[in-house]
Amino acid sequence: MAIIKPFEGVRPPKNLVDKVSARPYDVLSSEEAREEAAGLPMSLYHINRPEINFEVGCDEHDPRVYQAAHDQYELFKKNGWLVRDAGEHYYIYAQTMNGKTQYGLLVAVHADDYEKGVILRHELTRRDKEDDRMRHVEACNANIGPAFFAYPANAEMKEITRKAVSGEPEYDFVSADGVRHQMWIISDKAVMDRITEIFKTFPHLYIADGHHRSAAAVRVAQERKKANPNHKGDEEYNYFLTACFAADELTVLDYNRVVKDLNGKTAEELLKALEADFTVEDMGEDYYKPAKRHEFSLYINKHWYRLTTKAEHIHEEDPIESLDVAISSKHILDKQFGITDLRGDKRIDFIGGIRGLEELKKLVDNGSAACALALYPVSMEEIFRVADSGNIMPPKATWFEPKLRSGVVIHELD
Repeated sequence: MAIIKPFEGVRPPKNLVDKVSARPYDVLSSEEAREEAAGLPMSLYHINRPEINFEVGCDEHDPRVYQAAHDQYELFKKNGWLVRDAGEHYYIYAQTMNGKTQYGLLVAVHADDYEKGVILRHELTRRDKEDDRMRHVEACNANIGPAFFAYPANAEMKEITRKAVSGEPEYDFVSADGVRHQMWIISDKAVMDRITEIFKTFPHLYIADGHHRSAAAVRVAQERKKANPNHKGDEEYNYFLTACFAADELTVLDYNRVVKDLNGKTAEELLKALEADFTVEDMGEDYYKPAKRHEFSLYINKHWYRLTTKAEHIHEEDPIESLDVAISSKHILDKQFGITDLRGDKRIDFIGGIRGLEELKKLVDNGSAACALALYPVSMEEIFRVADSGNIMPPKATWFEPKLRSGVVIHELD
């Protein structure tokens, strides 16, 4: 049973939302944030990448940086760039990219659900990244950017959403990356109560993106619970900000690999060796994208090759072994290249599908990589299956687009 609640959002005035909101903190470097925020005092990067308020090269974990996040957040509120709503609401948040619109619901989810296993994850987290977000949440006393959750498709939630978005949106703007962002406010108490009840029927919510944000928010709740002798469980600090989307609304893109050397093989030797585990077909010089599960695309020597996994390597009964990221790791990256540590091996890089096959070709053609491997995207069903089984996805398995905009709505912890 998933526990969610409406909340008093802190958000920009309608005429400022495009100036205040920003990309998530973890999709760009300090240098990129500094460049994007140059000359823009209202940019949320001053809060969610607060190291840009200091000299170039400033350690983003310097205590001054977290203090700056707090100071900037208070400044934004003082200047009226962020204003707290007078009442509790749910917020419908829509993103349109390449002609497709996905509708999500901005809610506050209960941290206990993470600990109870109601909220399921499919990725491991790093303690240092959790520590960073925990310190940021504590400094601001707020979740500045939402985690990204998925829930099973639900007909009644679709109908509630359809009715809500038939009216005029509170926000409607296009960000620099060409994504259209819209938001509607749900104020009707009966509708909000019904949404809360619908979510109670979901046995699980699934973290699609934002594993570190979620883990950090839960740790903040735990610390405040310990520090409060009168803790009841309904205090605002028990909740954290998420954007929840029905699984059938979401687009998961491919997450591709480029390898820097051929592990002592020639291209011909590599292709011949791959025939032990795949049917290898030369597709020529035109771009070739995998068309289905268990099919891969290899770019080498200016040619694209289709690699079709042989039947003996497909184990559909196993939620991990059946994944293409697992098949490619075992039978290509490990067996042919000796790459076993996807997180740490410097001979491999990962390219999000949003950058297309063109980026893979460019990296190989300019000599930055010896070959590139394109994968068929993981499905939401596969993600749910892995999470339901208590397993963790192999590294670099999922890439979600479009990314959620931070600063559209913020959740404060009191």
